[in-house]
Amino acid sequence: MKNKLIAKEIKKLRKRKGFSQEKLAEDTGLSLSTIQRIENGETEPRGHTLQRLAASFGILPDKITNWEIIEDPYIIKLLSYTQLSFLAFPVLGILIPFIIWIQKKDTVKGLEKLGKSILNFQITWTITLFLIYIILALSIIFSKPSIYNTKTIYITIVGLYLFNVFMIFLNTIRCTKMKKTYYIPAIRILR
Repeated sequence: MKNKLIAKEIKKLRKRKGFSQEKLAEDTGLSLSTIQRIENGETEPRGHTLQRLAASFGILPDKITNWEIIEDPYIIKLLSYTQLSFLAFPVLGILIPFIIWIQKKDTVKGLEKLGKSILNFQITWTITLFLIYIILALSIIFSKPSIYNTKTIYITIVGLYLFNVFMIFLNTIRCTKMKKTYYIPAIRILR
């Protein structure tokens, strides 16, 4: 199992660097077949091989081997609560959770799936909000804005904000109790 985790990490680091397996072999002085066996989880890099790989990636060797999937309720809560940054600016409700998710998704149990759900929900919510703002702007530009129409749109916007806050708190509570979360409605952008 550990070989598979290390293999996944090395493959991820290689791709992040933009290296092909051939380029990594050339850069490290290892054979292509060694790189392939490592990435397939058939062997675990040790000693000199590990040092060469780490040097090629610009990291310390222990960053490759001392890595495993852990349970971390703090990161789960942090990911959930950072969605509230949408209150300052809607796109922050996507950006901040995305940064946490991208950094921790492979090391914290359950974070990959939860992060996708959160991001899909926040993207859907933000698109909906901007569409409502566009409708508001168009109604002001192209027609005489009646108090009723404008008031309805503002109530809808406030309702959207309240719904988002409700969903965040409801699902954060569900996360902490290790229950399934429901971020709906959501367009499945991240699969």
